[in-house]
Amino acid sequence: MSQIQIDIVSDVACPWCYIGKKHLEKALEKIDNQDITINWHPFQLDPTIPAEGYDRKEYFEKKFGSDERTQQIYEHVSNVGRKVGIDFQFNSMPRAINTIPLHKILHVAGKEGFQHELEERFFKAMFTDGIDLSNVHELHKIMAEFGWTPAKVDGVLADDDIGYYVNQEINHFQSMGVSGVPFFILNNKYGFSGAQPVDVFVDAINQVAAEMQPAETEGEACDIDGTNC
Repeated sequence: MSQIQIDIVSDVACPWCYIGKKHLEKALEKIDNQDITINWHPFQLDPTIPAEGYDRKEYFEKKFGSDERTQQIYEHVSNVGRKVGIDFQFNSMPRAINTIPLHKILHVAGKEGFQHELEERFFKAMFTDGIDLSNVHELHKIMAEFGWTPAKVDGVLADDDIGYYVNQEINHFQSMGVSGVPFFILNNKYGFSGAQPVDVFVDAINQVAAEMQPAETEGEACDIDGTNC
């Protein structure tokens, strides 16, 4: 069985990334007999947000033009999310945050084998639980669920080498033309953006799997008994 690698370029601050994750998971439930590996990669929708973050209401009113427009966007995303079991609570979000610290933690979680689970936990914390993920004490509590001590969290957050690697990854995908997330890459060959419908994921994965199968037709060849050459 050949392995299919799915790379996901994502930002924790992106609700469509959360929806895309759910669509992919539902697609994988429909895929049989495939060895699939998922890797998450960092992206920042707004790298200008300071470490302390911005008040959520003020930030999105400025971004979208008005509170009325912001609420319309919230409602649309919430309706889509509800279909895949996400209970978005946008008005409970305390702040718009800089996500580099989260990407640093996710980078290490990838090396330790629980990156996918932590993505889910961060998405849920931000979008349904109303947790301020710019607050290091909240990160301590979340990471304790995965066996990390506060000292380990603080060490990862303070590690400039990890920060450099994260920024290099962001730059790499931007140089490839990724300008919005989520962005999905299958076997370093096929890419598509957005929280596509479940069937799109299923078709794409099946297409990649079919292309990985050896050809069933036979051409001219030598055989071991020497009768053909």
